[in-house]
Amino acid sequence: MTNTPPVDPNDRGLTFDLGTIIARRRALIGLGTVGAGAALAYVAFGGGPGQAESNLLGTAADGSTCIKDPTETAGPFPGDGTNARDGQTVNVLTQTGIVRRDIRTSFNGMTPVADGVQVDMTLTLVDVGNACAPLVGHAVYVWHCDAGGLYSLYATTDSNYCRGVQITDATGQVTFTTVFPACYDGRWPHVHFEVFASPEAAVLGDASLLISQLAFPADVSEALYAADPRYADSIGNMGRVSLLGDMVFGDNTAEQITAMTLTMAGDASAGFSATGTIGIAV
Repeated sequence: MTNTPPVDPNDRGLTFDLGTIIARRRALIGLGTVGAGAALAYVAFGGGPGQAESNLLGTAADGSTCIKDPTETAGPFPGDGTNARDGQTVNVLTQTGIVRRDIRTSFNGMTPVADGVQVDMTLTLVDVGNACAPLVGHAVYVWHCDAGGLYSLYATTDSNYCRGVQITDATGQVTFTTVFPACYDGRWPHVHFEVFASPEAAVLGDASLLISQLAFPADVSEALYAADPRYADSIGNMGRVSLLGDMVFGDNTAEQITAMTLTMAGDASAGFSATGTIGIAV
């Protein structure tokens, strides 16, 4: 880890609020110690939800390719300030503790912990239009349901688990420790994410660069649901849906669906590691 970023939640596993990170970044700029990598966090990038979708491909120097992720619905439970619950807007992006690696716990005064099999999920953010170069200093907000198919802040109003933000490092990566989500009725197992150009953009409510979702692979999901009784309801629910028929993933190209499906290793007893690449056309 370099001494350029003011904090590194990925490595330390600590919790922060976005305001603290912004203040520390600005302090470093004032001291003239911010390197070129961290300075990228302050570049205003275009694009975002509502732009024309395309199956845009990028090619990296090593010959590997990346693909632009399509914009998808945030769903009814985003908690990013664009929603309302009981007439009140809920915005966890401004709350103390939102920046953290382990999102299984609640934060900012709430105490419930999400039950379920552990998943360590690493996401890499890349610029499809610039040879799949890693995007540094971007804020990535993720949220998903728990093992019972419930979303915090809504179905479980006393909790805000399975929600968190990380800032992409010099390799464009963020890592979250969470639980494997359920398959609830009508939807394929998935995780929501939202990407902002900087921590400032996330706090100030600026338009995000991308709102989309990632799918969990069928074989891993089915095996877990059958092995762990906490996911009993997911067995029947998954039997009634398919990835290609899903209301979110089903209208994308085969290449996009492949890119939007996490690659996973592990099992129900030991837990899982998951990796995925998020492509943005900057």
